[in-house]
Amino acid sequence: MIERRLRVGLAARVSTRDKNQDPEVQLVPMREYLARRGWDVGGEYVDYARAADFTRRQRWKQLLADARHRRVDLVAVWKLDRAWRSTIDCLNALKDWEARGIGFICVSQPELDTTTPIGRLLMTVLAAVAEFERDLIRERVLEGLENARRKGARLGRPSVLARAGFEKRWLEVRLMQARGRAPVGDRRRDSGAAHGRRAEPGAAVSC
Repeated sequence: MIERRLRVGLAARVSTRDKNQDPEVQLVPMREYLARRGWDVGGEYVDYARAADFTRRQRWKQLLADARHRRVDLVAVWKLDRAWRSTIDCLNALKDWEARGIGFICVSQPELDTTTPIGRLLMTVLAAVAEFERDLIRERVLEGLENARRKGARLGRPSVLARAGFEKRWLEVRLMQARGRAPVGDRRRDSGAAHGRRAEPGAAVSC
């Protein structure tokens, strides 16, 4: 029985900040690596975008979709930062692929190969790093909030009183009320419509 060759999705990304970058710099060594391993190229997914710009990374989205549908058996990148912006994002993707039986390899660092025991061990280390990264992010957010409070910054949703033009509008409304002509919003509020409530039958509505 002939064993089926692995289909590998090659993911490459070049930043839009450097117009001189060529994705072939990443793709060529990956193709050569696959040839040495006897694997087939199942697809090449090239994006021209920043790592965090998932709106423009349409080919990366296609790779994720192909992985979900098992159109590839393994995903390969040249370097980790070509695929993910953080350890957490990397770990989440690798966990999902592992659950689907899809492998991963970083060609420039071949020890990062989830098809090998050493690679799976490094995944455990990566998980610890990701948890540490989460803790750092949480700690920085809390420190930032505390620093803002010390400086007297108002946290949470801005008050309606701080909106531009509020004072002028408030005076206009009060003047209309004094003349016996309440604005539309007040008439709707009196009838209960402003809060999605129906007026009680027979209730008087000011007009």
